[in-house]
Amino acid sequence: MGRKITDKVVFHQIQVLDAGAKGVSVAKAPDGKVIFIPNVVPGDVVDVQTFKKRKAYYEGKAVKFHEFSEHRIEPICEHFGVCGGCKWQNMKYSQQLYYKQNEVKNHLQRIGKVELPEFETILGSDKQFFYRNKMEFSFSNSRWLTEKEIDSTEDLGNRNALGFHIPKMWDKILDITKCHLQEDPSNAIRNEIRDFANEHNLAFFNPREQSGLLRTFMIRTASTGEIMVLIQFFENDKKNRELLLDHLYEKFPQITSLQYVVNSKQNDTIYDQNIKLYKGRDYILEEMEGLKFSINAKSFYQTNSDQAYELYKITRDFAGLSGNETVYDLYTGTGTIAQFVSKKAKKVIGVESVPEAILDAKANAERNNITNCEFFVGDMKVVFNESFIAQHGKPDVIITDPPRDGMHAAVIDQILKIAPEKIVYVSCNSATQARDLALMDEKYKVTRVRPVDMFPQTHHVENVVLLELR
Repeated sequence: MGRKITDKVVFHQIQVLDAGAKGVSVAKAPDGKVIFIPNVVPGDVVDVQTFKKRKAYYEGKAVKFHEFSEHRIEPICEHFGVCGGCKWQNMKYSQQLYYKQNEVKNHLQRIGKVELPEFETILGSDKQFFYRNKMEFSFSNSRWLTEKEIDSTEDLGNRNALGFHIPKMWDKILDITKCHLQEDPSNAIRNEIRDFANEHNLAFFNPREQSGLLRTFMIRTASTGEIMVLIQFFENDKKNRELLLDHLYEKFPQITSLQYVVNSKQNDTIYDQNIKLYKGRDYILEEMEGLKFSINAKSFYQTNSDQAYELYKITRDFAGLSGNETVYDLYTGTGTIAQFVSKKAKKVIGVESVPEAILDAKANAERNNITNCEFFVGDMKVVFNESFIAQHGKPDVIITDPPRDGMHAAVIDQILKIAPEKIVYVSCNSATQARDLALMDEKYKVTRVRPVDMFPQTHHVENVVLLELR
């Protein structure tokens, strides 16, 4: 590993060539090394000040623009460039789609090294803003300051913040006035919480000192109009907790589910915590083709509801079900894909490692009067074995939607032994998907590929692949 640069190095009139990984763009330095630059668009010509050097690349920032790319647009968010959430907001949406499709193609070709059909055009999102159904924000008593504020001699007053972490800085929070990712009343609820907490001197969290009352805030919305709010408190202060929660419920009576958790451990993950219901019910309902799915505070659900529907339709289309097939849905989560395809299958078997998710899947199936779906909990590489297959039948089609790390090698080995006619592989990480496709290439041919944009203004992209037995 190289060492950090100690002296400032500036490269002049560098043309930005491509959009790279993690939302940064790519250029070439005069010495031939790659330069990774944030907040620029392919086609820009800039002076770059480097701040990090490695053996094969630099990291830098644009300090002067000589030419602007034809693909550049004006960001609409006042927080762009500091907040790390929407790194492509300065790029035309058509170009975002181009680079996302190109990334998927490059991963499948370079990592997978498998024979590929002609790619189907990436499915863009009708909504390029206000598309997320889940947002998480953090409290801080020492908000991130702008350069202007740092240089100011005036009293900065209240330093409390409710917003997002500054990229790569676990203890720095940018105060968010308006976020363009989730529809109202998301912004109104967040701003009201901050204003009320400031007015009543409720202590914002300090992660270094591990002190303060208010820790994190999550809001989930559904296409049905239902809203969930979860506030995480660090201290068990019943009086001030109820003061805030009562005010919030009175101010926003449309909240379907108001919950809280008291978490005094060092990390703020809620998945090992006991969540308390304060008002309403402990879940909200999402709806898709008449099917209703309950979503609780810990549930995984695709964070773009409209595009999730499109993603599931593509998955069902790739599966090509006639009504006579046994389908296995691996990494089924709360069973949304399993139930979505069930009316076109003879039987669907869902497998998932999270017990709470399987309980939700079973409850959803009962709510939707679906009788041809069964759900099982356990580690995929352990549960998904020969005796399980013997008990539930050999699948004609396997649908798999694993986490970003992809499928465990033991799961892939078992799929190859079972050898279903078709595999539909849904992935949020085309790099690990490509790695898994290479492992299955001897038995399976990739016959269809279609990326789906679930996250406009970011570099993230989903991809659906159909594999058919050779």
